[in-house]
Amino acid sequence: MDGITTLTATPASGEVLDRVVVIEKDNADLRKLIDSLRSVCLETQSRVTALEKKVNAELAGKTVVSRSAPAPASKAAPAKAEKVDDDDDDVDLFGSEDEEDEEAARVREERLAAYAAKKSKKPQIIAKSSLILDVKPWDDETDLKVMEAEIRKIETDGLLWGASKFVPVAFGIQKLSISCVVEDDKVSIDWLTEEIEKLEDYVQSVDVAAFNKI
Repeated sequence: MDGITTLTATPASGEVLDRVVVIEKDNADLRKLIDSLRSVCLETQSRVTALEKKVNAELAGKTVVSRSAPAPASKAAPAKAEKVDDDDDDVDLFGSEDEEDEEAARVREERLAAYAAKKSKKPQIIAKSSLILDVKPWDDETDLKVMEAEIRKIETDGLLWGASKFVPVAFGIQKLSISCVVEDDKVSIDWLTEEIEKLEDYVQSVDVAAFNKI
Protein backbone atom coordinates (compact mmCIF):
# COMPACT_ATOMS: atom_id res chain seq x y z
CA MET A 1 0.00 0.00 0.00
CA ASP A 2 2.76 2.39 0.76
CA GLY A 3 4.23 1.63 -2.67
CA ILE A 4 0.98 2.48 -4.42
CA THR A 5 0.55 5.66 -2.49
CA THR A 6 4.08 6.58 -3.33
CA LEU A 7 3.46 5.91 -7.09
CA THR A 8 0.30 8.02 -7.06
CA ALA A 9 2.01 10.86 -5.47
CA THR A 10 4.82 11.00 -8.05
CA PRO A 11 4.77 13.73 -10.77
CA ALA A 12 4.57 11.13 -13.58
CA SER A 13 1.33 9.72 -12.28
CA GLY A 14 -0.19 13.20 -12.12
CA GLU A 15 0.64 13.78 -15.80
CA VAL A 16 -1.04 10.52 -16.77
CA LEU A 17 -4.19 11.50 -14.93
CA ASP A 18 -4.30 14.84 -16.74
CA ARG A 19 -4.07 13.07 -20.09
CA VAL A 20 -6.84 10.71 -19.13
CA VAL A 21 -9.06 13.64 -18.24
CA VAL A 22 -8.34 15.33 -21.59
CA ILE A 23 -9.05 12.12 -23.51
CA GLU A 24 -12.36 11.64 -21.73
CA LYS A 25 -13.34 15.20 -22.55
CA ASP A 26 -12.44 14.71 -26.22
CA ASN A 27 -14.49 11.51 -26.27
CA ALA A 28 -17.47 13.36 -24.84
CA ASP A 29 -17.14 16.08 -27.51
CA LEU A 30 -16.92 13.44 -30.24
CA ARG A 31 -20.06 11.76 -28.96
CA LYS A 32 -21.92 15.07 -29.07
CA LEU A 33 -20.71 15.72 -32.62
CA ILE A 34 -21.71 12.23 -33.73
CA ASP A 35 -25.16 12.63 -32.15
CA SER A 36 -25.57 15.98 -33.93
CA LEU A 37 -24.56 14.51 -37.30
CA ARG A 38 -26.91 11.59 -36.76
CA SER A 39 -29.78 14.01 -36.12
CA VAL A 40 -28.97 15.98 -39.28
CA CYS A 41 -28.83 12.80 -41.35
CA LEU A 42 -32.15 11.58 -39.99
CA GLU A 43 -33.78 14.94 -40.67
CA THR A 44 -32.40 15.03 -44.22
CA GLN A 45 -33.55 11.51 -44.87
CA SER A 46 -37.05 12.31 -43.66
CA ARG A 47 -37.19 15.37 -45.93
CA VAL A 48 -36.03 13.37 -48.93
CA THR A 49 -38.63 10.71 -48.20
CA ALA A 50 -41.38 13.31 -47.93
CA LEU A 51 -40.26 14.94 -51.18
CA GLU A 52 -40.23 11.61 -53.00
CA LYS A 53 -43.74 10.89 -51.78
CA LYS A 54 -44.93 14.30 -52.98
CA VAL A 55 -43.35 13.89 -56.41
CA ASN A 56 -44.74 10.39 -56.81
CA ALA A 57 -48.18 11.62 -55.82
CA GLU A 58 -48.06 14.43 -58.42
CA LEU A 59 -46.89 12.05 -61.14
CA ALA A 60 -49.62 9.60 -60.22
CA GLY A 61 -52.23 12.38 -60.39
CA LYS A 62 -51.09 13.47 -63.87
CA THR A 63 -51.19 9.89 -65.07
CA VAL A 64 -54.73 9.47 -63.78
CA VAL A 65 -55.87 12.68 -65.45
CA SER A 66 -54.34 11.71 -68.79
CA ARG A 67 -55.89 8.27 -68.63
CA SER A 68 -59.30 9.62 -67.64
CA ALA A 69 -59.44 12.18 -70.51
CA PRO A 70 -62.67 11.88 -72.51
CA ALA A 71 -62.34 9.74 -75.60
CA PRO A 72 -65.11 11.36 -77.72
CA ALA A 73 -62.85 14.30 -78.59
CA SER A 74 -60.43 12.01 -80.42
CA LYS A 75 -63.32 10.54 -82.37
CA ALA A 76 -64.51 13.97 -83.42
CA ALA A 77 -61.06 14.92 -84.74
CA PRO A 78 -61.31 12.87 -87.95
CA ALA A 79 -64.61 14.51 -88.81
CA LYS A 80 -63.01 17.93 -88.40
CA ALA A 81 -60.08 16.85 -90.51
CA GLU A 82 -62.45 15.61 -93.17
CA LYS A 83 -64.17 18.98 -93.11
CA VAL A 84 -60.88 20.74 -93.61
CA ASP A 85 -60.08 18.38 -96.46
CA ASP A 86 -63.42 19.19 -98.06
CA ASP A 87 -62.70 22.89 -97.80
CA ASP A 88 -59.25 22.41 -99.31
CA ASP A 89 -60.84 20.76 -102.33
CA ASP A 90 -62.79 23.96 -103.00
CA VAL A 91 -59.75 26.29 -102.74
CA ASP A 92 -57.53 26.90 -105.74
CA LEU A 93 -54.21 27.63 -104.11
CA PHE A 94 -52.41 28.19 -107.39
CA GLY A 95 -55.10 30.55 -108.57
CA SER A 96 -54.77 32.70 -105.43
CA GLU A 97 -51.00 32.94 -105.91
CA ASP A 98 -51.50 34.00 -109.51
CA GLU A 99 -53.96 36.65 -108.40
CA GLU A 100 -51.47 37.95 -105.83
CA ASP A 101 -48.73 38.08 -108.47
CA GLU A 102 -51.00 39.96 -110.85
CA GLU A 103 -51.97 42.40 -108.12
CA ALA A 104 -48.33 43.01 -107.19
CA ALA A 105 -47.43 43.55 -110.84
CA ARG A 106 -50.31 45.97 -111.30
CA VAL A 107 -49.30 47.99 -108.23
CA ARG A 108 -45.69 48.08 -109.40
CA GLU A 109 -46.69 49.29 -112.87
CA GLU A 110 -48.89 52.01 -111.37
CA ARG A 111 -46.05 53.23 -109.17
CA LEU A 112 -43.61 53.27 -112.08
CA ALA A 113 -46.08 55.19 -114.21
CA ALA A 114 -46.68 57.71 -111.41
CA TYR A 115 -42.93 58.15 -110.94
CA ALA A 116 -42.37 58.66 -114.67
CA ALA A 117 -45.19 61.21 -114.84
CA LYS A 118 -43.81 63.08 -111.85
CA LYS A 119 -40.32 63.08 -113.31
CA SER A 120 -41.54 64.30 -116.70
CA LYS A 121 -43.19 67.33 -115.06
CA LYS A 122 -39.87 68.54 -113.68
CA PRO A 123 -38.19 71.07 -115.96
CA GLN A 124 -35.17 69.55 -117.61
CA ILE A 125 -31.90 71.45 -117.41
CA ILE A 126 -30.66 72.22 -120.92
CA ALA A 127 -26.90 72.48 -121.24
CA LYS A 128 -25.94 75.66 -123.09
CA SER A 129 -22.73 77.45 -124.03
CA SER A 130 -22.01 81.12 -124.62
CA LEU A 131 -19.57 81.92 -127.44
CA ILE A 132 -17.79 84.96 -128.79
CA LEU A 133 -16.55 84.44 -132.34
CA ASP A 134 -13.92 86.56 -134.02
CA VAL A 135 -14.60 86.62 -137.77
CA LYS A 136 -11.82 88.12 -139.90
CA PRO A 137 -12.50 89.46 -143.43
CA TRP A 138 -10.15 89.22 -146.40
CA ASP A 139 -9.23 92.87 -146.48
CA ASP A 140 -10.33 96.37 -145.57
CA GLU A 141 -12.62 96.51 -148.59
CA THR A 142 -14.90 93.79 -147.20
CA ASP A 143 -18.24 95.21 -146.07
CA LEU A 144 -18.47 93.98 -142.46
CA LYS A 145 -22.16 94.86 -142.19
CA VAL A 146 -23.00 92.66 -145.14
CA MET A 147 -20.76 89.93 -143.73
CA GLU A 148 -22.57 90.14 -140.39
CA ALA A 149 -25.95 89.96 -142.10
CA GLU A 150 -24.89 86.84 -143.98
CA ILE A 151 -23.65 85.23 -140.77
CA ARG A 152 -26.91 85.95 -138.97
CA LYS A 153 -28.73 84.15 -141.78
CA ILE A 154 -27.27 80.92 -140.41
CA GLU A 155 -30.17 79.58 -138.37
CA THR A 156 -30.85 76.26 -136.70
CA ASP A 157 -32.66 74.93 -133.67
CA GLY A 158 -30.62 75.68 -130.54
CA LEU A 159 -28.71 78.68 -131.98
CA LEU A 160 -29.33 82.25 -130.83
CA TRP A 161 -27.24 85.15 -132.13
CA GLY A 162 -26.37 87.98 -129.76
CA ALA A 163 -24.60 91.33 -129.79
CA SER A 164 -21.76 92.19 -132.14
CA LYS A 165 -19.15 94.86 -132.70
CA PHE A 166 -16.34 95.76 -135.06
CA VAL A 167 -12.86 95.53 -133.57
CA PRO A 168 -9.78 97.09 -135.24
CA VAL A 169 -7.02 94.63 -136.15
CA ALA A 170 -4.27 96.40 -138.13
CA PHE A 171 -3.68 98.50 -141.24
CA GLY A 172 -7.23 99.78 -141.15
CA ILE A 173 -8.68 96.28 -141.17
CA GLN A 174 -11.42 95.40 -138.70
CA LYS A 175 -12.87 92.10 -137.58
CA LEU A 176 -16.35 91.15 -136.52
CA SER A 177 -16.76 90.06 -132.90
CA ILE A 178 -20.16 88.41 -132.53
CA SER A 179 -21.69 86.51 -129.62
CA CYS A 180 -24.13 83.64 -129.64
CA VAL A 181 -25.67 81.01 -127.37
CA VAL A 182 -25.93 77.38 -128.44
CA GLU A 183 -27.57 74.34 -126.93
CA ASP A 184 -24.85 71.75 -126.54
CA ASP A 185 -27.03 68.81 -127.58
CA LYS A 186 -28.26 70.51 -130.75
CA VAL A 187 -25.46 72.70 -132.10
CA SER A 188 -21.83 71.74 -132.56
CA ILE A 189 -19.23 74.52 -132.42
CA ASP A 190 -17.28 72.89 -135.22
CA TRP A 191 -20.39 72.82 -137.37
CA LEU A 192 -21.07 76.51 -136.67
CA THR A 193 -17.54 77.65 -137.55
CA GLU A 194 -17.61 75.59 -140.74
CA GLU A 195 -20.92 77.17 -141.76
CA ILE A 196 -19.45 80.65 -141.27
CA GLU A 197 -16.28 79.76 -143.20
CA LYS A 198 -18.47 78.72 -146.14
CA LEU A 199 -19.07 82.46 -146.71
CA GLU A 200 -15.83 82.58 -148.67
CA ASP A 201 -16.60 85.91 -150.33
CA TYR A 202 -16.45 87.65 -146.95
CA VAL A 203 -14.80 85.40 -144.36
CA GLN A 204 -11.10 84.62 -144.17
CA SER A 205 -11.11 82.79 -140.79
CA VAL A 206 -13.17 82.18 -137.66
CA ASP A 207 -11.75 81.89 -134.13
CA VAL A 208 -13.48 81.13 -130.84
CA ALA A 209 -12.45 84.10 -128.67
CA ALA A 210 -14.46 83.09 -125.59
CA PHE A 211 -16.33 80.00 -124.48
CA ASN A 212 -18.40 79.64 -121.30
CA LYS A 213 -20.86 77.03 -120.07
CA ILE A 214 -24.20 78.40 -118.98
